Amino acid sequence: MKRLSQLRWLQPAPDSVAAQELRLGRSPWTNFIHLVWSVWVFLTPALSGGEYGFSWQWLWLTLLSYPLFLWAYVTSVFAAPRRAHLAALAMVAICLALLPWYPSGLSYFVFGCVMLQPRRSRSILRYLGTIAVLNVVLISYARYIGYPWQALVWMPTVTAIIGVIVMVERINREREVALKLSHDEVRRLAALAERERIGRDLHDLLGHTLSMVALKSDLAGRLLDRDPAAARNEIGEVSRVAREALAQVRRAVTGIRAAGIAAELAAAKLLLETDGVSFDYRFDDGFAGNALPPGVESALAMTVREAATNIQRHARAQRAEASFGMDGGDAVLRIVDDGRGGAIVPGNGLVGMRERLEGVHGSLRIDAGPGRGTRVEARVPLAANDDPIDDGIFDDGRIDEAS
Repeated sequence: MKRLSQLRWLQPAPDSVAAQELRLGRSPWTNFIHLVWSVWVFLTPALSGGEYGFSWQWLWLTLLSYPLFLWAYVTSVFAAPRRAHLAALAMVAICLALLPWYPSGLSYFVFGCVMLQPRRSRSILRYLGTIAVLNVVLISYARYIGYPWQALVWMPTVTAIIGVIVMVERINREREVALKLSHDEVRRLAALAERERIGRDLHDLLGHTLSMVALKSDLAGRLLDRDPAAARNEIGEVSRVAREALAQVRRAVTGIRAAGIAAELAAAKLLLETDGVSFDYRFDDGFAGNALPPGVESALAMTVREAATNIQRHARAQRAEASFGMDGGDAVLRIVDDGRGGAIVPGNGLVGMRERLEGVHGSLRIDAGPGRGTRVEARVPLAANDDPIDDGIFDDGRIDEAS
């Protein structure tokens, strides 16, 4: 498949059916499952019998037409809408050209009608009108050359039903693409807004303070020889300003940490509910998210992200719930869903989750019985993660002598 995809004419056009599948994270070759229905090319002679049964004429016409049909079908999947519709009309033309000698070509007509569906316009009535015109042409021509009406009466119904089904399926896929793009854009804008907020906060907190520290340090240096007492006062002022700045930065960092889990919960809710999964979350009494050490905050937030991704991809759930609480000095995150459950196959996501939690002395437990959904429990002891921020300064502002 990789070698085929490297061919120039198999590179998907940006607005092709294959490109739409790629945007959904699927292989463009999934569309070729529909070629199974072309088996009627080979079954029609067995059902027709007589002069239209298996013969050398049927064999040669099949060897001539079937590769052309496959080329037209591939083009209709990988090409831009205009070329794709020309390829679909080519299928119809192959059918009409061979119809006097080759009833199997009626299958090409059905495929051509289906692949004529519009890519941008969603007017089903307009599409059905196009199919109706083509069917009138086919039936009139077939009756003219002697086909019995019993062999043709099913064509308008089959082409309309299959065409509408495939068109509705494609519309739903377009909506999936739009929802995925919307979700990605929300994540991108949320990350951008968070970076801008952090930048503004740090600028506001540190810009004026560091300027004052620099000026007072310069002044203390100039006063050191001629007025040591004044120099000591300036150094003391620098120390006071630095401690105030440290306290402000710590308060700001606490707010940033608290936004970590909140942002992941919001993103998880958007991801799951756009996929039809109801998602709720709650904080138990006594749980203070903004009191978590930074490593714990990050590990739990990433656990939320990975668990939501697994539910969306694998669980086939209708609803899910996340809860945060405290249990004997441990921060506990529980995520449950009502999906299919079953055996858990360790992958990069689960391994990463477990490693992050173990990095903060935590543990991960997963219970997934068949038909009982999946329960994920992450438990982190806060007592093992209460080290101060590694910035070389104690909470009271004194310099760490060990440093």
